Amino acid sequence: MKLEMRRRQTADVKTGNHGDLKEESRTDKMDTRRKEGDGRLKSLLGFDPLAITGWTSLVRLLNEPRDPAGLAVTRILFGILMMVDIPQERGMANVDSRFSDEVLCRFPLFSGLEPLPVDWMYLVYLVMFCGAVGICLGLFYRYSCALFFIPYWYIFFLDKSAWNNHSYLYGLLGFQLTWMDANRCWSLDALRNPKVRNKHIPLWNYTMLRTQIFIVYFLAGLKKLDRDWMSGYSMNNLSKSWVFDPFKLLLTDDQIDLYIVHIGGLTLDLFSGFLMFFDKTRPFVFFFVGSFHTMNSQLFSIGMFPYAMLATMPIFCYVDWPRKLIAKMPTFIKGRFVTEYDALEQSEHCIYPEDKQTVEKTKETQGVEDVDKDQSKKLGKTRKPSERSWYHHIASCWLILYLSFQFFMPYSHFITQGYNNWTNGLYGYSWDMMVHSWATQHIKIKFVDSTGETGYLDPKYFTNTRRWASHPDMVKQYAMCIADNLQDAGLNEVELYFDIWKSMNDRFHQRMVHPLGDMVKAEWSPFQYPEWNMPLLTEFSDWRTQLKKTEDELGENIDVTFVADFPGLFLENYLNDDFDNCSITVLSGKVKVELVDNGTFITLNEGEKLQLPIGAFHNVHVVSKEPSTYMYLFVNGTNVEYQKNITNALESVGGTLDDLKNGQITDPMIANITDEKLAIDIRDINSENQKHSRSGGKLSLANASKFLEKKAKVLRLTVSKTSIALGHVLFGYESVLESVKRDMESKQGNSGSQTRVSA
Repeated sequence: MKLEMRRRQTADVKTGNHGDLKEESRTDKMDTRRKEGDGRLKSLLGFDPLAITGWTSLVRLLNEPRDPAGLAVTRILFGILMMVDIPQERGMANVDSRFSDEVLCRFPLFSGLEPLPVDWMYLVYLVMFCGAVGICLGLFYRYSCALFFIPYWYIFFLDKSAWNNHSYLYGLLGFQLTWMDANRCWSLDALRNPKVRNKHIPLWNYTMLRTQIFIVYFLAGLKKLDRDWMSGYSMNNLSKSWVFDPFKLLLTDDQIDLYIVHIGGLTLDLFSGFLMFFDKTRPFVFFFVGSFHTMNSQLFSIGMFPYAMLATMPIFCYVDWPRKLIAKMPTFIKGRFVTEYDALEQSEHCIYPEDKQTVEKTKETQGVEDVDKDQSKKLGKTRKPSERSWYHHIASCWLILYLSFQFFMPYSHFITQGYNNWTNGLYGYSWDMMVHSWATQHIKIKFVDSTGETGYLDPKYFTNTRRWASHPDMVKQYAMCIADNLQDAGLNEVELYFDIWKSMNDRFHQRMVHPLGDMVKAEWSPFQYPEWNMPLLTEFSDWRTQLKKTEDELGENIDVTFVADFPGLFLENYLNDDFDNCSITVLSGKVKVELVDNGTFITLNEGEKLQLPIGAFHNVHVVSKEPSTYMYLFVNGTNVEYQKNITNALESVGGTLDDLKNGQITDPMIANITDEKLAIDIRDINSENQKHSRSGGKLSLANASKFLEKKAKVLRLTVSKTSIALGHVLFGYESVLESVKRDMESKQGNSGSQTRVSA
């Protein structure tokens, strides 16, 4: 046989068949290189994308078994954070003040959605809190998720004016967890039910959560690819905070605002979501992302959001990272946990490949070469191969549909055009965090009743928020609510005219809605752009550099207001006696100033200036064919005198204005100020400045004590008022509102008694 083989090889060489041997060798090398490339790709991504050849292979991948430990830690942390968040930012401690006043106007997403009576609202919050506890403990897990997210979304939809991005994210995470197997590890469900104890979970559980967090970062980065953000106009003066002190060694405040806050924030959001997926870049990204969220926790009052984002960072690590961490701990700790992957049980929610022993037998008998040895090694224990079921197909479809919806929603504003104005859609689900900053110059609401009587309303009289003025849907809701309240007061067939002046990202102040349209009769649809919206005058955006330069040159004692207005409209203004030396200067276009008291009109062209009378009305009419811009310059004499008194009071106790700005005025210094009113004002200003100064930012026992005292007060209010609400609902005891009223009367009585004794 050997002799015959040698003869054949010799014959092959003689006849030139060695070319086939070279071709086979070349093919083998190409196969080897391809497998090495596929191996690198699999090592980089965690799966082999070339192996996804169709729906069947995708379903198999998404339902591969994974260790539940990483998801269990995320579940526990999320539950804890929501338990802290519900009494505070969700407002469980002050439900009575938020929902008790029936006259206040509300801004629900759906018409007709109303809050329950106050005591029942406390029960809604209590159910949500119990759901968060159940999520944390993994007790009756799916029911707990439902108990959390159903009340959460109900409260969320009750008030659009309170929406923000992280509130939206919490609701999404609670909803997602409902469908995941996050109770398979380190949960009370696992202790009481062997059927779920230490079971594998499908890969799509991690895929959904990781992609959701990726969306938060990446889409926030895409939204920051905005001219205003990249030019540094979205967020100003953050560099004044103590958290940026290390950067001040090399950069100015303006450079910090532009390069660190804006460009740095854009870069981090745009790329961190990608880089957290990869082993080599993950540690570096964790450092920068962790620093970013830690700084945000000190810069903004955004509740648990920075800590929630910190808690989701480990979800990008290997799924068994908690077990590896526990394995390095002392024996008495790690002995209480399951640390070996082999101890995990097979789950019907996962798809398993053929078992290792079956694979080896198949290789011997049938010559199968393409076997995933690594996967078999990971599974370790003998597993029964499982077939795809309806669950696996539905779960895969659900994942794709949900994530597609999440990518689509932030760009769905071309459908819901009724919510658009200078910005697209409502603030909350678009991931455009901090991209737009608003400044309100003034809001005027005029009503005309059926008899022709005219009056003006305080814009804050029927609401506790001003966010309504930035969104056309809420402007319409507020108008209808005011009309109903005025009708209850005896004013019928009321017409309402809104004149809302705002500035976005340091532009000119301008109108947001047309002032001559009756908002009661104005048409609004969620799918049609409101015709009464006034467009943002972007043609004047390039003026912002000059406006800032002008403002800086004027100094602290001279105030300036920059205004842009449309042809055919006029601004009605009144200068009270606090103002000195007030003037108007036209920057572009042409205006006609009407002095109401004497009925005279004065035309001003570009560059011309007019001194305005104090204590009188005047109207500024735009008479040019294009929008015009102008600025007011005035000295607030009362404020100048007040600042002078503050300075003298500080100097009398050895302090300065710089000390006050840095929050460095001590309590003994304040106690020695003779003017009691000035002392109170200085104390309040100093306390506020401490929040942003270096001394206020440093960790100290005093600051920690104040922080804990504040949280303890919130907790006490939550427990006491919820207990009262439960007593009222279950046993008919006094309600929360009755209890609050009784406490207020008691305090007033005690105050009166003390006054009489003092007298």
